[in-house]
Amino acid sequence: MRVLILGGDGYLGWPTAMSLAVKGHDVWVIDSYLRRRIAMDTRSEALIPTPNLHDRSEFFKSVCGKKIGVTIGDCADYRLLSRLFSDFQPEAVIHYAEQPSAPYSMIGYDEARTTLNNNLNTTFSLIWAVNEFGKNCHIIKLGTMGEYGTPNIDIEEGWIEIAHGGRKDKFLFPRQGGSLYHTTKVLDTDLLWFYVRAYGLTVTDLMQGPVYGLSTAESDYDRRLLPNFHYDDIFGTVMNRFLVQAVAGIPLTVYGRGDQIRGYLNLKDTLQCVELAMNTPPAPGELRILNQFTEQFSVNTLAEKVQAAGNGLGLNVTVNHIDNPRKEMEQHYYNAKHHGLMELGLVPHYLTEEVLADMLKTVAAYKGAIDNAKILPRVRWNSR
Repeated sequence: MRVLILGGDGYLGWPTAMSLAVKGHDVWVIDSYLRRRIAMDTRSEALIPTPNLHDRSEFFKSVCGKKIGVTIGDCADYRLLSRLFSDFQPEAVIHYAEQPSAPYSMIGYDEARTTLNNNLNTTFSLIWAVNEFGKNCHIIKLGTMGEYGTPNIDIEEGWIEIAHGGRKDKFLFPRQGGSLYHTTKVLDTDLLWFYVRAYGLTVTDLMQGPVYGLSTAESDYDRRLLPNFHYDDIFGTVMNRFLVQAVAGIPLTVYGRGDQIRGYLNLKDTLQCVELAMNTPPAPGELRILNQFTEQFSVNTLAEKVQAAGNGLGLNVTVNHIDNPRKEMEQHYYNAKHHGLMELGLVPHYLTEEVLADMLKTVAAYKGAIDNAKILPRVRWNSR
């Protein structure tokens, strides 16, 4: 299959490109390096140095014998995207090309505008490129479980049936993002749903929980193929922050009470989920929504797991509750359905002590590059 990946330089985009190329797909990636630039602007560089996309592609070909095509450019540029669609004619497009950080989106006006403009205009340009040049192309969009917020009812898989006034209908499950970033994801879903209804597009929207992990089968061949791994307060996911803090001897920073519950998954399972979705497209004119995670934990439970694994390696890991910089419920009901991907064949990698120990050992190899100034939160939701 010809597969175009938007945001191919990202934490998820690059591993996805390698995984699909190894399996025999014709893969092309496009990225503007926005995430790299704003990480530098905020002093939030990745722990592990990552080559640029052209060099990554060459390293990958030398190791695995497979080619990944590369375009450096803005995915929100409709003319550029149209030319790429016209030339490459993808059968599936995987959309990762969004500013991915909730804290970044809450820094101030300029960061909020960057997030809004990039995320919505990229989705909008993609929709039109598919409509004009790839009507049969399957859009696989990475959403987020954060779209749903923390409602006091079970979170269904994208849709909910409502009975009102003696009648019933099916609607998108109510969304209530906890940051501007999450809100742009909500707007993405609304845009996709409108154009699915209007033009009969084929779309899978994957509501993904926080991802953890450093390596995949492909990157194990050569460390130059590792994904970008952020551990700071702006771009680092909670698990990745905890891993680095454990290695650096810094108490794990649990925000507030630590009872916030989310659904987590291994980076390797992201690759599985995207491939399963790609290989089993919904019918034309359907917006399929799948909740993409494998296990639910509170932040406290996550910290306890990292602490146990770290202490098993002699790291003497401690935990510190700090004032929560975010505006969120710290105690809440949370029960999200996630059967769709399991029914498609997902075989989960669960968060065992062995998995944690392996990740801690990899991080330890880069201990000298850890910058302690990036650990504590620098962005507050209610700063004004």
